[in-house]
Order: sequence, then structure tokens, then C-alpha cells
Amino acid sequence: MRGSRVFVDTSPLRDFPGFRRLWTSYVIRILGDQMLAVAIPYQVYRLTNSTLDVGLVSLAQLGGLLLGSFGGGSLADFIDRKTLLLVVQVCMCASAAGLALNASSSHPGIWLMLVFGPIYSFFSGIDNPTRSALVANLVDRVSLVNANALWQVLFQVGQVVGPAIAGVLIARVGMSAVYWIAAGATLVAFFGLFRVTVPDRTFARTAMGPSALFGGLRYLRREQILQAVFLVDLNAMVFGMPRALFPALGLHHFHGGPSTVGLLYSAPGAGALLAAVFMGWVASIRRQGRAVLIAVAAWGAAIVAFGFSNALWLALLFLGIAGASDVVSAVFRSTILQIQAPEELRGRLQGVQSAVVVGGPRLGDFESGSVAAAFGTEFSVVSGGILCLVGVAVLSGVLPRFARYEAPEHLRREVEMRSVPRRDPGVGHVTNKDTPGRDGAEHKGDMRG
Repeated sequence: MRGSRVFVDTSPLRDFPGFRRLWTSYVIRILGDQMLAVAIPYQVYRLTNSTLDVGLVSLAQLGGLLLGSFGGGSLADFIDRKTLLLVVQVCMCASAAGLALNASSSHPGIWLMLVFGPIYSFFSGIDNPTRSALVANLVDRVSLVNANALWQVLFQVGQVVGPAIAGVLIARVGMSAVYWIAAGATLVAFFGLFRVTVPDRTFARTAMGPSALFGGLRYLRREQILQAVFLVDLNAMVFGMPRALFPALGLHHFHGGPSTVGLLYSAPGAGALLAAVFMGWVASIRRQGRAVLIAVAAWGAAIVAFGFSNALWLALLFLGIAGASDVVSAVFRSTILQIQAPEELRGRLQGVQSAVVVGGPRLGDFESGSVAAAFGTEFSVVSGGILCLVGVAVLSGVLPRFARYEAPEHLRREVEMRSVPRRDPGVGHVTNKDTPGRDGAEHKGDMRG
């Protein structure tokens, strides 16, 4: 169908009740996460008037994210994923409440933000690979890419709406309200997860311990394609992600207030959301590795243009273009990872991916904040975009197999079949024996999509 080649395919929400409940339970949670992404750096900057301090707080959160992401991948292969997610929501709620109580005091302490912020990030790091692994248990293999695209839509809505709401709430009702809303959002996810029924699965549980984690890293060391998936994204996020500078740029360069800062944070998400909604065309792309490199180069170029922008509307436009490029890169990188990663290592490699996705921007916060403190905000933005472009060129030469990577022919055929109405799961159409059907039950077969 032509429509399916233009708009993102929503059939996983219709066909898989477990996935639909997981997806809807995270709508408010993701909004809360994105509100915190604005509130924490904005509060730090208002308390200290230092972009370097904003970068240092982000660096502290990075430690929690990395520990949670790497450990979360192993945990997701070791214990029940739904139970783990429920525990994580409670812990995230408690840390967000700690940030709220600190913000409501007469003299908020930076040191308390250095405690509760990284704790929230730690459990968020566990949440990401666990949730991604659970999605694979709730949909069949053929629908997995569409499910990931739908998650991108959800995440990008949060990136657009969350920061904008945060800017308005900070200006009108105060900082602590944002933190309390984020705490409440984790409770919404907690109760929503109770409604998710996870089909019984029989798989070899990995023994918990350092060896389990290092097994994934040892495999990654031998796989150039997977190395490139992670390194290309790190390059873009470390050098081309100037979000730590948004408070300073919004208040001083563009002479605005909290709402302007919120718009800067929202603009990449707006571009990414628009691109994600019209994501049907990606199934026709054969050279997915080259597509990732082109998308990341487009990101870097847009950030350079953003750095030279003096008008707010023009700056928002270039940030939107950067966000659109990023979501295209994200869809292809996720697809390549799912194809190339062995089933028995997928949780741990997903943990590495999560560490890159959530940790890279934190490193970028520190890099951009440090450079801005030494040379100015505009220099930091432009130089970061240029370094991102240089990084793409270097990685293309050092990892040539990635630039030549093509989607497997059988996968392209399966993607095309998604537009054809599926028969009853038990009649003729066979999916992986460990994946659920439309009614959430398992069905037999040995095709591995």
C-alpha cells in the first residue's frame, strides 16, 4: 500500500496488546524524562551562572547512565524483565522526588543534584535496555522494526512537548513542580506495566556477573559493523550536541527567558518527530550503512549552521533539521544492531547501545560546556559541528565495511510483506517460536525473520 511507504506503520499497536500497553504506559514517563532534561541544567545554570557547572552535573549523570546501561543489559538477560521495570519505576520516582524537595527548599543544594540526578540516570540506564529487550518479547520478528519506529515517534513527541512544558512550568509555577510531575510520570508507567502480559519464553538465562558483560564486549571487539553503529553515534553526540549551551544561548544570545530555552530543547525533537511520522520510505533503502553516515553528516552541517544563526526562528529551523537527520540515523542504526547481534547477546549489546544513546549527549554536554567556558558559546557550537563532520569522514575510512553495509535481501522482502494483510498466526504464516501472536500467545514455527 502506498500509505504504508509514507507514514509509520501502526499495526504493532493494533496486533499486539502487550506492546500497546507498554507503549501507552510510557507516554507520560517519556514526557517526564524530557522535562527533567531541561529542569536540571536550567536550575544549575541559574544557581551558578556557569556553563562549566552545567557540564559537570551532566558528567555526573553520565556515570549513573553508563553503570545502569551496561548492567541493565545483563540484568535483562538474567531476571524477569517486567519485574525489573517495575522496580526501576519506583526507584526513579524516589530520586525525582528528592530533586523536587531540594528545589522547594530556600537554598537548593548543588550537591543534592549531584546525588539525585545521577541516581535517576542510573535507573533510567537500566530501564532503556530492559524495555528494548521486552519489546522483542511482545511483537513478532517481522513487526520489530515497525515497533521500534513507533517508539521513536513516542520518544520524539516527548522531546518536543516535554521541554516546552518544562519551560512554561518553570516560568509560571516554579522548578519543584517540574520534578514532582516527573516523579508522578514514573508512577503512571508503574501502574501501566501491571497491565502488560508477557508471554512465557524458554531461553538460556545468562549467569549474572562481570563475565556476562565482558562476553558482549568481546564479541563487539570483533565486529566492525557493530563498532561503527556505536562510534558514529558517539561522534555526533559528543561533538555535535550543544544542548548544555541552550540555557546560555536562550537567555543571552537570543535574549529570551525560560520559554526560549524550552524552545531550543524542543526544536530537535520537533524535526525528529516530523521525520519519524513520515518514516515509511526507509524500508526501500538498501545501503543502510551509507544512509547512517549521510544522516550524521547532515546533523553536523545543521549544527554548524545553527551556530551561525542570530535569529531565533532560523536557529530553531536548523535544530529541527538536525533532529530529523538524527532520527533517520537512529532507525537505521537500531535495525542494523537487531540484525547483526546474536540472540544470546542481544540484551548486553542493547545495553551498550543504550549507554551510547544516553551517555553520548552527557559527554557532549561536558565537551560543549568546557569549550564554551574557554572560547565562548558560538565557537563551541560551530567547532563541535565541524568536528562531527570530520569524525564522519574519519570513520568512513577506518571502518569501510560499514559504509558498504546493505540490508539483507530476505529482510527487505519481509518489510515489503508488512503492507499485505496477515493471515491468522496459526494458519500458514509462521513466526519465531519465541515471539507472541496478535493475541499475546506464543505460536510454533522455526522461521527467524
